[in-house]
Amino acid sequence: MPPQTFMFIGRSGCGKGTQAERLVDALKKKEPKRDIFYLEMGQKFRDFIKKDGYTNALSHNIYEMGGLQPSFLTVYTWSDIFVNGFKEGQHLIIDGTPRRLEEAHVLDGALKFYQREKPALVYLRVSRKWSEEKLLARKRADDNKEDIDARLAWFDTEVVPAIDFYRNNSDYQFVEVDGEQTIAKVHADIIKWLP
Repeated sequence: MPPQTFMFIGRSGCGKGTQAERLVDALKKKEPKRDIFYLEMGQKFRDFIKKDGYTNALSHNIYEMGGLQPSFLTVYTWSDIFVNGFKEGQHLIIDGTPRRLEEAHVLDGALKFYQREKPALVYLRVSRKWSEEKLLARKRADDNKEDIDARLAWFDTEVVPAIDFYRNNSDYQFVEVDGEQTIAKVHADIIKWLP
């Protein structure tokens, strides 16, 4: 099978990381000798804001308020990771980016540069109420009511246009999955798209 590209997008708490990790495991079973490049943006930013530096401190403030990181910083982060770690022939799994339409356009250019054929955008669709309940239940440090409300608000204004970019772009496979199902059922719906 040719190298596969899957990008996971959805509301906070929808299970992007869980499903990305399950897909990594499924790909390893299917092709144990092929490397997988897994980019998890949320963790990259959580690691970034722990470091000392002016940019890190500003980014930390945005994170603490439940805000959306600026596009230049997001694009810089994944671009640097691609340039320094992505190798020919690897499967590519991206979790948590793009989050804005302009990021989707830049990522589209990067995927074309790397000659990724027919990448799949996996949209884990969950309701706002479902997402809020999951976030409150997981009790992560940034999962307080105020930050959750901010993240859910910017999802509707910022992320949905990026989702629509992929939904309406014939260069991509658009995979919309009901994320409110069981973890196993969501995974089953995703792996149907593997060749």
